[in-house]
Amino acid sequence: MEDELFQQLTYVLNQLVSWFAAGAMVFGGVVPYIPQYRDIRRTQNAEGFSSYVCLVLLVANILRILFRFGRYFETPLLWQSIIMIITMLIMLNLCTSVRVAAELSTKRRVFLDFDWSSFWLWSRFVDYLQCVLTFTAAAGYVTYLLLDSPLYVETLGFLAVFTEAMLGTPQLYCNYQNKSTEGMSIKMVCMWTSGDTFKTAYFLLTQAPVQFWVCGLLQVFVDLAILFQVYYYSRYPQKPVSHTAHTTSAKAL
Repeated sequence: MEDELFQQLTYVLNQLVSWFAAGAMVFGGVVPYIPQYRDIRRTQNAEGFSSYVCLVLLVANILRILFRFGRYFETPLLWQSIIMIITMLIMLNLCTSVRVAAELSTKRRVFLDFDWSSFWLWSRFVDYLQCVLTFTAAAGYVTYLLLDSPLYVETLGFLAVFTEAMLGTPQLYCNYQNKSTEGMSIKMVCMWTSGDTFKTAYFLLTQAPVQFWVCGLLQVFVDLAILFQVYYYSRYPQKPVSHTAHTTSAKAL
């Protein structure tokens, strides 16, 4: 009787842990963008947030969803991709409206101009939607044609997680160019690192495809490199710190 009760308690506990881990995977990636969204909306300044982060996350999560058609992975990861895509579109909508309102130039840049110099710098949110839909349609069509090719499917999965793993590199390069981490929240960077560590451990425990956890380790490495920049530029300042700093961040867990 006691053994049966113990087994039931163990089962319930395992289920609760599993549900918590799945929930953390689904919603944990968007958590850092909630205070960032509020900060941009409050200050009407999106200077500290790179819209290219949205581009990287949109591409990575669209490719991940397509990858699932060729190779099954955990459902929480699918929902994570869907929610992240929605979140990035919301961020793009806000950043575009704030940036356009602050621009002095009246020239409008649109997606259908196919001007490479203005790529991902368009003046309307609808142009970003057109680009995302075009990419999704093209990638989906190619995937439909090559879905029976194991090489293509594995390459698609690698590109999806590798793109996401490179998410921190724009911030890393931006810090290097500015010789400063001003405008970047250290708390947020710590959240990136803890989130990526949790995500990589989740990949390993759920036996996710090898591309997932290898690129997860790479993502943790990039996070640590950014944390090193925080230490280095605070210890050896390269330029004067301005009086106004907008605390923003740009990273998925």
